[in-house]
Amino acid sequence: MNMPLAGSSGDPVVRFQSYLHGGTSSLLSTLPTLIVFPVYKTVFRQQIHNTAVHQAVGQLCKEGPVKLYRGVVPPLVMRTLNGTLLFGLQDTLLHQLSSQTVVSTSALPAVAGFGAGVVEAVVFTPFERVQNVLQNSQNDRQLPSLKSVLVKLRAQRMASGFYRAFLPIAARNALGSSLYFGLKGPVCGVVAEQGLSPEASSFVSGTLTSMAISLTLYPLSVLVANMQAQVGGEVKGVMACWKLLWESRHKSLTLLYRGGSLVILRSCITWGITTAIYDRQEKRSG
Repeated sequence: MNMPLAGSSGDPVVRFQSYLHGGTSSLLSTLPTLIVFPVYKTVFRQQIHNTAVHQAVGQLCKEGPVKLYRGVVPPLVMRTLNGTLLFGLQDTLLHQLSSQTVVSTSALPAVAGFGAGVVEAVVFTPFERVQNVLQNSQNDRQLPSLKSVLVKLRAQRMASGFYRAFLPIAARNALGSSLYFGLKGPVCGVVAEQGLSPEASSFVSGTLTSMAISLTLYPLSVLVANMQAQVGGEVKGVMACWKLLWESRHKSLTLLYRGGSLVILRSCITWGITTAIYDRQEKRSG
């Protein structure tokens, strides 16, 4: 089943609408992000310290509500800007590719998504770096505020400062965006054939697609969190960090995926809502 080339018109206004709709849908989906932010913190503790859910929750409860929401600003800002860039840039690339390439039409959304994911990584790696430093409780004393984190990272080299773990982030985002844009159209079409409304079909499509992506790429997210959580000290490469992570999980996939169920739940909620809102806006704008 071929995915339609949404927004194939060359009108600059149509191109702008894709950015606007992406930003709006992502902004509206930040409410669940704010509500489930404690889930972010719980998963992060599991990724970094390899702790069980009840232990991570116990630590967060002991630290109190103020520290619970430490680090909430970067993901909220990043979520809104991310949607604006990701949907808008993918649509722009899709239009360019559709008028120039000989690649199969059905593959174009995935190819455009791959390119958008790479750009997304370039823009948002610093945001993710700051978020992971703030969420690591071991940095609370040394780096008590957002300003102190920014000053510390600015003093580092790019590769070890703001752009620490850029390669795994680029791989994760490019593959994830490619899969999302390549799958959501066909999945939505199959779901719609079951008699669901367009909004419900989009929501289910976003949910199922994000579930598959999160499950597949979760190990990369764990690697990124471990690479970015600390500031200073010895800077190891990607393969060395992966080896340390794999050994710290006792070479067990079960331990590596600890916290994965919460990530999948969070992703399903946010991307289901984002997809439904974005598709509705696109259809209403014609």
